[in-house]
Amino acid sequence: MSPMPGTIEQHADFESVESVSAALDRVGYVSTAEISTVVFLAARMNKPLLVEGPAGVGKTAIAAALNSICGAPLIRLQCYEGLDEAKALYEWEYAKQLLYTQMLREKIGETISQTTNLHEAMESLADEEAVFFHERFLLARPLLAAIRSDVGSVLLIDEVDKSDPEFEAFLLELLSDFQVTVPELGTFHAEVRPVVVLTSNRARELSEALKRRCLHLYIDFPDPARERRIVAKHIPDVTDELNRQLVAFVNGLRELDLRKVPSISESVDWARALLVLNADALDADLVRDTLGVLVKYQEDADIVAPRIPEILREVANAG
Repeated sequence: MSPMPGTIEQHADFESVESVSAALDRVGYVSTAEISTVVFLAARMNKPLLVEGPAGVGKTAIAAALNSICGAPLIRLQCYEGLDEAKALYEWEYAKQLLYTQMLREKIGETISQTTNLHEAMESLADEEAVFFHERFLLARPLLAAIRSDVGSVLLIDEVDKSDPEFEAFLLELLSDFQVTVPELGTFHAEVRPVVVLTSNRARELSEALKRRCLHLYIDFPDPARERRIVAKHIPDVTDELNRQLVAFVNGLRELDLRKVPSISESVDWARALLVLNADALDADLVRDTLGVLVKYQEDADIVAPRIPEILREVANAG
C-alpha cells in the first residue's frame, strides 16, 4: 500500500510497523510495538493521532520524533482554558490595516467624493473592503499555518483537554476535512495534509465527536526494561548498574500515594543530576539530597522521606 497522495508520510520510510520502530529509534524515541503500530496506521490512513496518558510519558515527544523523521516543520498549539479561534487560527493585523488606511487616505477621499449622502458613501467603501481584508493583513496562527504550509507540517495540538469544549468543537472541521474557514476570505484547504498529533493528560473527558476523528493511543508509565532504555538513550554515560538502581527506585515511588508520581522525564533528569554529582550508586543520603529532582510537592517529599531506606532495600534485593 503506497502513501496517500498529498501527505508528508511520503517523506518518511513507513513501509511497515518495523520500519516505524527503526525510524523512531534513530531519532531517539524508544517505542513499543503498540506505539509503532498506531503511528504507522495514523500515517497510512492519514488520521489524526490522539495520545492520552499521564504527564511526562512521552506523548509530546511523539510529535517531535515525527518532525525529525519527516523533516517537515513542527507547528505547536499549546491549549489552555479560554483559548479561542483568534489565538489558534488567525488574527487581522489591525495596526497594519490602519497604516494602509492612513496611506490611502487621499484615495479613500476620492472614492467617496462623488457620493451625495452617508448611505452612498458607505456602499462605495463597502465595494472596496476586500482591499483591507486581504491575505497581506492576515496573521496566521498555528492551525491556519499548518493548513497553508505547502511543504506539509507536523501539527501538535498539545494538552487539548485543557481547552474548553467549545474550542474542541471548533477543531472538528480541521480534523475531519483538513480545512479551516476565514469568513472574510473563504475556506482554506490543505494542499499537503499535516500530520496531526493531539495530546491529553485526561484532565477532562474529550468528546465522542473528536475521538471518532482520531486514532487513539494510550501511553502509560513504561516497564523497567523500557525505562532503562529510555534513560540510556538520553543519558548514555550512565552506568548500567546506576541506571538499574534509579529506575527501580522511581518505580518504587510510583507505588506510593503521591500527588504527582515521578514520570520518565524525572527519571532522565535524575540520571543527569546523579552524573553531575559523580555518583555511581544510590544511598539514602544521596537520594534525600536529590529528592527535589523526583518529587515536586512538599507533601510528597514528606511521604517519600521515611520510606527511602525501605525502597533502597527493595532495589538492592531486586538486583
